[in-house]
Amino acid sequence: MRIAVTGGRGELGRVLVAYLLEQGHSVVSIDRTLPSMPTPRPPQAPQYLVADMCNFGEFVGSIRGCDALIHLAAHRSPLHGPDTVVYTDNTTSSYNALSAAATLGIQRVCLASSINAIGGAFSRAPRYDYFPVDEQHPSYAEDPYSLSKWVLEQQAEAFARRYEGMTIASLRFHGLVEGHRRATEVGGRAGLIAIRHLWAYTLLSEACRACLLSLTADFVGHEVFYIVAPSTVMAEPSLELAQRYYPDTEIRGDLSDRRGFFDCSKAERILGWIHEDDRHAHS
Repeated sequence: MRIAVTGGRGELGRVLVAYLLEQGHSVVSIDRTLPSMPTPRPPQAPQYLVADMCNFGEFVGSIRGCDALIHLAAHRSPLHGPDTVVYTDNTTSSYNALSAAATLGIQRVCLASSINAIGGAFSRAPRYDYFPVDEQHPSYAEDPYSLSKWVLEQQAEAFARRYEGMTIASLRFHGLVEGHRRATEVGGRAGLIAIRHLWAYTLLSEACRACLLSLTADFVGHEVFYIVAPSTVMAEPSLELAQRYYPDTEIRGDLSDRRGFFDCSKAERILGWIHEDDRHAHS
């Protein structure tokens, strides 16, 4: 496939572009700036384009001729700009991604959502109705970033209704890191944020696999998937963490040992995706 990747120079984008090339696909990497290219140009390299994802015409022009789109470009938290900028840029660019794909007849789209689409780390007080959290959990988003990710998913629902041939996956990533050791280091320093984020993480490599699988999986319409590691970054048993920090939250599933607080069984069932737990490889 010829796959367009917005935010191709971001943390996940760089790893994803390399992964897609390794898997035999051609890639159009779209971002606000061009990278410095080595001379001579390597034989296996993406096409680099500069475009503003909030400009619909530029978006359409940048993905024309592609078979699929992976939209990563976004503000990654509400802390990276004024509230109105974070919300407007994220919602406009994700709408443009869907609209540009529909305009060009691109039927496979992957959107980078977030576990914060239901609210969480950036809420005044995160609310979780039950553990482990699955895709049926209601959203209590209140900050501009989390709200923008919830809106991204609702926009995808609307496009799937209007364009019945489209297949759209919204992937709820979390705490993207290169390895479990790094996740543990970051989680150990995060304190209150880690509690709000339920001590979770996603390996960059596993996020890349999920993106590609979402473009080839056998489903039609829009689906939301949690793409999170199966274990927490903590040494303490998950059930003890839940009882200490979320005593009023219902326990509906298995939180024994260090099992994660997010249920990713839907991704396994529909995408064939299971996150590799590299805890033992780095212990």
